[in-house]
Amino acid sequence: MPLARYMDVCLGHPVHGYYRTRDPLGAAGDFTTAPEISQMFGELVGIWIAATWGALGAPGDLALVELGPGRGTLMQDALRALARAAPDLRPHLHLVETSPVLRAAQAERLAAVRPTWHETVETVPPGPALVVANEFFDALPVRQFQRTERGWFERCIGLTPEGERLAFGLGAEPDPRIVHQAPVGVILTLPGAALDTVRILARRLVRDRGALLSIDYGHTQPGFGDSLQAVAQHRFVDPLAAPGEADLTTHVDFSALARAASAEGARVHGPVDQRDFLQALGLGARAERLGAGATPQQAVRIAAAVSRLTDPTRRGMGSLFKVMAISDPALAALPGLPTPDR
Repeated sequence: MPLARYMDVCLGHPVHGYYRTRDPLGAAGDFTTAPEISQMFGELVGIWIAATWGALGAPGDLALVELGPGRGTLMQDALRALARAAPDLRPHLHLVETSPVLRAAQAERLAAVRPTWHETVETVPPGPALVVANEFFDALPVRQFQRTERGWFERCIGLTPEGERLAFGLGAEPDPRIVHQAPVGVILTLPGAALDTVRILARRLVRDRGALLSIDYGHTQPGFGDSLQAVAQHRFVDPLAAPGEADLTTHVDFSALARAASAEGARVHGPVDQRDFLQALGLGARAERLGAGATPQQAVRIAAAVSRLTDPTRRGMGSLFKVMAISDPALAALPGLPTPDR
């Protein structure tokens, strides 16, 4: 089967899919996201929401949407900051989540605001919206093609000749629609599901006003290469070894998402490194305030969290993770992000 189908089944199968059967987050899970590292991350996202809502003209019927909200930690922290920064904002909270396990955690953590759940973004009611997507696009299925002397063949998953294990292979015929020039053996990744989602959101934001904030690990320039990876118990594993038992992701191609949004008439802000975005929103000042009343042990944890979120080396998330927003054309500037040229 094509890689995109393999990822879709492994992650989203209604009975055996990875995200349908477990809470993958935290020390007891398989990976840790920024909201689980520190409350400061979600609080700064809340500040961004408040400022962007003001830039929209403070609409009273705002939909606040999160794609892939995990345990609800980010949104809980964001709403706490939002209550202080924009007390007049009473958004309708919509969560796009397919996992019954994570929906249960979100329901408990966000019970006070009574969220509405959706399987896809398409069922979120029309109207002005602010959308948050933290580590969402990296887990959407992608298609991959490999260059051979005969052209570009789709990368597929099948059995070894002995039938004992899964292995990568190529489709029967090259795809004549792909005409990129590249050396033999090079892999091209096409993020079809992510592009479809961005197009849907861009059309909505242009029509109804609003913005999408996307935070994910990835790259800002188009290129070739294989970034498919699997993670289980906080370490990298073979993506084919245990289908449905490990998280499968690829690096997000922010340049492709930006082109898709622009083609729908939306304005693109960024991308920038996560380090620059958080610092522009006041991460340093927030850490100082938290540290002022902290015990020595708490102060160490706060400093470690700041380092983890902003360190530009491979030890941290500061440069690996990028931040980009798309919005309706009337929003000329957004907090923490460069002003677009157009």
